[in-house]
Amino acid sequence: MDVREREARDVQRLGELIRREENGKQRDRFRMVLLALAGEQKLRIASLLGVAKSTVENWVYAYRDGGIDALWPGKAPGATPRLTPQEQEAFRQRVLDGPREEDGVCTLRGKDVLRILNDEFGAEYSLNGVYALLHRLGFSCLSPRPRHEKNDPEAMEAFRRSAPPLSRA
Repeated sequence: MDVREREARDVQRLGELIRREENGKQRDRFRMVLLALAGEQKLRIASLLGVAKSTVENWVYAYRDGGIDALWPGKAPGATPRLTPQEQEAFRQRVLDGPREEDGVCTLRGKDVLRILNDEFGAEYSLNGVYALLHRLGFSCLSPRPRHEKNDPEAMEAFRRSAPPLSRA
């Protein structure tokens, strides 16, 4: 197939995509390529669309190398995780097992989890990062209020029955 035949088909398809596209950035990507196929210079295209010259180059080169399908942006890679999947599973199990004697608490709070991540797994997190990690691992921030180990429900009920009323009739 001749390059000119491909370009002629793509010009028509780009025109249709521009008319149908609702996302302004995506529409501008199509316009950059359409203007480049029409023979416009990259500085003029950048000026017309209000973008940097390098942006025009990147998208026109993407079209040159991969056709119209290359004009759709890929998923951003995101930050590299601080814990490997195996470490995440070990951490998840550590949280599920609850506090240990050396933790010195009756329930794990965000600060405690932050300390565990730092001391036991060597991973630096902020407190917000700890809560985001817990959420990704399927944990909820809500938990029942812990009961003191010396809590006696029978003594509490006896006190309720024998205590004087707080208001007068």
